[in-house]
Parts: sequence; structure tokens; C-alpha cells
Amino acid sequence: MQITRLALRQVTRHIRLQRMYSSAAPAAAVSGAEKLVPPAPEGAAKPPNPKLDSIVNNIAALNLLEVSELSTLLKQKLNLPETAFAPQFAAGPARAAAEDEEEAAPKKVQTSFTVKLVKFDDKQKVALIKEVKNLLEGMNLVQAKKFVESAPTVVKQDIPKEEAEKLKEALSKAGAIVEIE
Repeated sequence: MQITRLALRQVTRHIRLQRMYSSAAPAAAVSGAEKLVPPAPEGAAKPPNPKLDSIVNNIAALNLLEVSELSTLLKQKLNLPETAFAPQFAAGPARAAAEDEEEAAPKKVQTSFTVKLVKFDDKQKVALIKEVKNLLEGMNLVQAKKFVESAPTVVKQDIPKEEAEKLKEALSKAGAIVEIE
């Protein structure tokens, strides 16, 4: 008799557990699915928060007097100081006049240039190395070879336009592609 009671208890416990998990699992899955929101795909605009969206819509519907009252209430609620922003608005037209004067002034003319060796023709590498050795003071043949092979590199900086043009012409004749910046 005791074995029958023990077996009956185990069967009833097993049935209760099955009912509990089988009925709770679908309900949990449904309630969990309602709460989960898939993330927005990359590059797409993030959907607005519904609460904030409704606040924005309500504020947009207010007239000017109501906006003023809202502003004072927010300042009181958030303990913000009562400051006047009028001086900033007064500076706006003066700033615009200053910008007009700057536009009327002539643009700055570039006086210093940089000559840059971008690349070179492999067939004329030897001639280019010799030309670089002759054009750049204090450079021996080995240094000139390393300099040419390290292209793209700056040949000279902060030089006048005429000198930059002469340097570009000489290096171009030797088989180099040169840029002036």
C-alpha cells in the first residue's frame, strides 16, 4: 500500500510539473516576445521614443504664450537661473556685418610652396638620382638614391613659386612626377 501511495505521489508531482511548464512556457514566450524589440539596422534612422515623440508633438502644438509659460515652469522646476539671451541676438547682425567685411577683403595669396616627389619612371631612375643629388645641397649619391626610392616624399618646403616651378621642371625632365602644394 505504501508503494502505491509513493508511486501515486510521484505521478501526480510529475503531472503537475508538466502542466506548470507546458502552460507557463508559451505564456512566457509570448510576453517576452512582446517586450523584445529588434535593433534598428545599421545606417537606418533609430525609431523615436514614443513618450518623447508625444511630448514633442504636444510642445509643437503650443502657441507663443504657452511656450513662454512652459519655459518659466521648466526653469522653476529644474532650478535654472533666469537669464536674458537678448545680448546674443543683438550680436547676430553685428557678426554678419563683420563677415561681410571679411568677404570684401582680398583673399590671402599663397607665397610659400611645397614640392613633392610623387613617383618616378623606373627607366629613368639613375638620371633622377643624379638630378636630385645636384639640386639638393649636401646630399651624396647614396642619400639621393634612398631619397628617390622613398617616394612619395617632400623635396623642398616653404619655397617661392618661381623656385618651385624650376624644381618641378628639372625633376620632370629627369622622369619624376612632381606636385606643387
